[in-house]
Amino acid sequence: MVSRAEELFYEVDKLRAQLLYNVERNTDSQSVEEDVSRRDILSRIENVILGIVTSLSKDEAPVLALPNRSSWTNVSFDSAVGLQMCSGSSVTTIRSNSASSVTKFAQIMKILMVIYKLVQSNSYSTKRDIYYNDTQLFGSQRTVDSIVDDVSCMLKVPRRSLHVLATSKGLICGDLCYLEEDGTRIDCHSSSAAVAVSSNIGGIKNIVSSAKFVLIVEKDATFQKLLDEDFCTKLSPCIIITGKGVPDVNSRLMVRKLWDTLHVPIFALVDADPHGIEIMCIYKYGSVSMSFEAHSLTVPSVMWLGLLPSDLRRLRVPEDALIPLTNRDENKLSSLLQRPYLTSQPDWQKEMELMQQSKVKAEIQSLAAIGPDFLTSIYLPNKLRYGGWV
Repeated sequence: MVSRAEELFYEVDKLRAQLLYNVERNTDSQSVEEDVSRRDILSRIENVILGIVTSLSKDEAPVLALPNRSSWTNVSFDSAVGLQMCSGSSVTTIRSNSASSVTKFAQIMKILMVIYKLVQSNSYSTKRDIYYNDTQLFGSQRTVDSIVDDVSCMLKVPRRSLHVLATSKGLICGDLCYLEEDGTRIDCHSSSAAVAVSSNIGGIKNIVSSAKFVLIVEKDATFQKLLDEDFCTKLSPCIIITGKGVPDVNSRLMVRKLWDTLHVPIFALVDADPHGIEIMCIYKYGSVSMSFEAHSLTVPSVMWLGLLPSDLRRLRVPEDALIPLTNRDENKLSSLLQRPYLTSQPDWQKEMELMQQSKVKAEIQSLAAIGPDFLTSIYLPNKLRYGGWV
């Protein structure tokens, strides 16, 4: 006799088989970038310094050219990869003799020096440590974060290969065990407490999991609710992960790592609002600012499980649980509908157009208006059983 769990995951298993078939057919387009060798990284930094020395020898002011990471004109869309930076992208010039850019020039040089020493000695540092090493020069942690990404893009080296680590804000729980680079064994099986996403995803090895699917959860509050209601046990085996809103790079790398290793369906559970949709798009298609690392950060197979705008009408979510769209929401929604990747997602377009027409949005928590445990006991199990995703 077929158990309830087997019945529940029948559709998910079929989807998994199809996804695995697609991965095997598209190995080249889905491949993860190879880490650049330490010698190559050192050589690229040396070339930058050589260019500066050459300029000085000619009595010219040194200039650094950084690819522009904030312009949509610098990215192209590939359905198998997501948003990726174009080879001939425009650059921003950082001049050493300009009052408006001399500070940034000095900041870049400082971080290049730190990275060179780290790679040379095969040691690691956090972005926070770099900031506190010279707070007067950098001024803020955000400056360090941005320049590390600029340097990664300029050198064409994945950020994880620069030996600069970032503290993760994401959490993960479920049917998953792995080893950190230092040999520490991480067990994510606890149903009451989540594990912080690793700060060194590239060093993770020996991943062991029987998960049938991975569920990306937009917000920490919803993630904690799933933990409190023992979701991972009720719908085991599965893995749930949250980037606590807009995901940090480590959370995105972790989702990609799980996809590359397990080849299971990846679902997204986000608010039925423009902000939630954009967060889901970051996991699936990437962002403009990190488009130079698209191959290692995006998971184009991500599916929108909920909360769908069409769910609000179908489930008759009470009107007092719905929120009117603001002008900012409407502008964001219009902007999303113009993104290059939406042409390949007609079902997503329909959902977003429905939101435009209804002029309302809703948080995942709005389902509690139907029943306190409706999300975990009815909504998610039925979605997974009957294929209610787009």
